[in-house]
Amino acid sequence: MTAGRTVLSQSIEWCTPPKYVKAVKDVFGGNIELDPCSNQWSIVGADTEWSIPEYDGLSEDWNYRTIYVNPPYGADRTRGTTIKDWLYKCSRTNESCHSEVLALVPVAANTGHWKQYVWGKATAICFLYDTRLKFWENGVDTGKGAPMACAMIYWGSDYQKFFDVFIEFGAVVDIRRLIGKVIGGEGQYGFWE
Repeated sequence: MTAGRTVLSQSIEWCTPPKYVKAVKDVFGGNIELDPCSNQWSIVGADTEWSIPEYDGLSEDWNYRTIYVNPPYGADRTRGTTIKDWLYKCSRTNESCHSEVLALVPVAANTGHWKQYVWGKATAICFLYDTRLKFWENGVDTGKGAPMACAMIYWGSDYQKFFDVFIEFGAVVDIRRLIGKVIGGEGQYGFWE
């Protein structure tokens, strides 16, 4: 995960810190059915975990009830994918399968992928207080912070549960009433009904 920055090391697997894994499980009632972008060091413990090169999570069917996604933040030049593809899959899966989906992603509120798949599509966003979130590197807490602010995005039907769990981790914003259309062309977005 590089958030569009230069990849310094292809060998680092960035893992979700334990406090956020616990919070995700709390929102989902204790069980994560699918982690489509896992790795050998992950502590998520989903019922089904996919990791490259064995399984490309974007190519698989996500018809699961609860899904947690901590996607690669940079471009995967081998597969021709970016974080935009992961956010599309989160939004589309919620829409088509009525899955509950949580995704830990960099805050990029002005980008096309947020405008298309978060604003007007997701239920809520928690802008995390950890401005330099400390991902675990290859299963180890190195204490190094991420170079960007991160958010937990929720596509699902239980806003109150998401709010109750994530309010201790950041500012939770209910975006269900956001108008889902672009006005005035690319880059301008309508905000409230």
